[in-house]
Amino acid sequence: MTDSDTVHCDRYLPHPPAAVWRALTDPELHARWWAAGDVRPVVGHRFELDMGPWGSQRCEVTAVEEERLLRYTFAEGNLDTVITWRLVPEGRGTRLLLEHAGFDLDSPLGRAALDGMGKGWLHVLDRLDTVLAA
Repeated sequence: MTDSDTVHCDRYLPHPPAAVWRALTDPELHARWWAAGDVRPVVGHRFELDMGPWGSQRCEVTAVEEERLLRYTFAEGNLDTVITWRLVPEGRGTRLLLEHAGFDLDSPLGRAALDGMGKGWLHVLDRLDTVLAA
């Protein structure tokens, strides 16, 4: 699950890449499984994710490959991490690979965030699968 300063998740979703991509990049769907925010698959797009008790977290899209890859900075000025979503067609579904990297292990906040998100991403991905199945 975690490797040094990085969280890795690998999840098979029985949904086509187009559906998974839409859930990652459509603000309305995104809010249903993770956090509200104006996420868009456009390099350079800046947005904020409403993380509830952790506040609004600034993000910027840094890489996009339609239905294959979405990367953005996360919690700029706070955690300063990078989230990368990779979609790989597999059978009738999609292998979703998540990498959340760059946690500062020299700071108590970075260590706590790595521990919390290392466990929390599994639940977030469960909610993603539920939203896709609806």
